[in-house]
Amino acid sequence: MGCGVAGERGLRRAYARACGAEPSYGEVGATGGSALPGGYRVFRRRIRVGYGQDAFERAGAYVLSWGVQRGAGFGVYPGTPAVPGATTLVVLRPSRRSRPRPGGTAALPRLPWPRLVIPCRVVWTVRAAERIGFAYGTLPGHPECGEESFVVGREADGLVWFEVAAFSRPARWFARLGGPLTRLFQDLATRRYLLAVAAAVREGSH
Repeated sequence: MGCGVAGERGLRRAYARACGAEPSYGEVGATGGSALPGGYRVFRRRIRVGYGQDAFERAGAYVLSWGVQRGAGFGVYPGTPAVPGATTLVVLRPSRRSRPRPGGTAALPRLPWPRLVIPCRVVWTVRAAERIGFAYGTLPGHPECGEESFVVGREADGLVWFEVAAFSRPARWFARLGGPLTRLFQDLATRRYLLAVAAAVREGSH
């Protein structure tokens, strides 16, 4: 999964490489439409997170500040706000004791070797009266190729939901070889994304 780096210098080098790269798939921005492209594993997962304007704004701020990824146990480098064209590294940290996880869910793997970085680029953002969120796409070095979106929505009756939508397929040999294990990791990460936003709204986090 991505490339292993150690220390701040390694992160800076990996980030510089990612900034100069182009997306590793052709359907850039497709998560912004109603239909996801064919030829990929596709999914949409949604959870109810609250009611009313305050819950909507709180969830939206959390999503745009990378709270979803951090709440799921990932690091984010450099961690600047999600804006179109921004490059980021999603970091799977080395093995170590970590804080309790929302809802008592199983932990994502914490591996005992240098941090693994997953390069991505923000391809669109939305901040409208009824929708807040963004999507990022994969860059070379990512074990998958495709795109994932993180969107908070509000219904007319005030119900607030959070949705993760994605399309992806293996880009590296170990992702192809992993097969069901890769899908299991994706599903676990998605579940933790959903629960992280629900917890942030419930706890009043930004």
